Amino acid sequence: MPTRRSPWMTEDLDQLRELARAFFAKEAVPHQERWAAQKQVDREFWTKAGGLGLLCLSIPEEYGGGGGTFAHEAVLLEEQARAGDSSWGNSVHSGIVAHYVLAYGTEEQKRRWLPRLASGELVGAIAMSEPGGGSDLQNIKTRALRRGDEYVLTGSKTFITNGVQADLVVVVAKTDPAQGATGISLLVVETADAPGFRRGRVLDKVGMKGQDTAELFFDDVRVPAANLLGTGEGQGFIQLMQQLPQERLIIAVASIAGIEAAVDLTLSYVKERTAFGRELIKFQNTRFTLAECATEARVTRAFVDECVTEHLVGRLDVPTAAMAKWWATERLCHVVDECVQLFGGYGYMTEYPIARAWADARVQKIYGGTNEIMKEIIARSL
Repeated sequence: MPTRRSPWMTEDLDQLRELARAFFAKEAVPHQERWAAQKQVDREFWTKAGGLGLLCLSIPEEYGGGGGTFAHEAVLLEEQARAGDSSWGNSVHSGIVAHYVLAYGTEEQKRRWLPRLASGELVGAIAMSEPGGGSDLQNIKTRALRRGDEYVLTGSKTFITNGVQADLVVVVAKTDPAQGATGISLLVVETADAPGFRRGRVLDKVGMKGQDTAELFFDDVRVPAANLLGTGEGQGFIQLMQQLPQERLIIAVASIAGIEAAVDLTLSYVKERTAFGRELIKFQNTRFTLAECATEARVTRAFVDECVTEHLVGRLDVPTAAMAKWWATERLCHVVDECVQLFGGYGYMTEYPIARAWADARVQKIYGGTNEIMKEIIARSL
């Protein structure tokens, strides 16, 4: 499908795109079936990406990162989506976890953790959702109570991307259980030396089969008070609200790339597949369906590109990020479903990338805040 060059692209980003495309073609695509079976990427995949400078692209060079911007993360996200890979949790590692450390960590914390996140020595995760609730962060049950120069962390988390491989987990916990939002803090747990920390089962999901998604348990885990993110307790909810727009934009970027990839896959298929003596592309229904999908792709691309441009100059607000997230994910699910229909029975076979894309797409409307929550955020701003 003809695509326009995003206005935020540069020559430097073109070179990154070529590197990322070659990396995924060589190191990800051949292993997708095996990763789906083992429910996680190979651990060395992280260090290979780190060796090429593909981790923490938007983290300053002084902390071991790529010294780029969100645009660099967006290019990598797009190429991962176009390669049909949903297994690698780098968007959480580089786009979310590393940025919590960068934004709220002390200088010592940043120098201790960021270079190892950038090299792939550490894998990062963020633990928000709990078995009793996902989007309702103010009412989390996980507790972190101060005992001298430590916090005693108790609770459980679920749906945690990179949960099994994570070496560094940013945990959302109540340091003051009597308070609502103002009682929430973010603590960093280094899992290699955390008695009482346990990983539960790797969750069996409908899609994203190769992505490491797990339950985590904290049974009186003692966390150094120095691992608190921020200048004091009670800042966690504000920190989450400040970072969630980037998380939601990450989902929107991946969604539009997924839309474009689905249309491209389907175009190739209908030009080769025949029925009733002619190629599927020659049937009016096929042409009209793809015309609608291409239009939805173009409209969504224009909006997401605008949001990326605004984010690069610090102007992307919370309601607009929510708009991008719900719109792009809804369009992704609709377009992929239309494309599956054009594949017929083969569209339901998991060896076909379009079938995996269909299964992978559905959760986009749920994580990062459900689309219903997105609409509530938007409505409050009207």
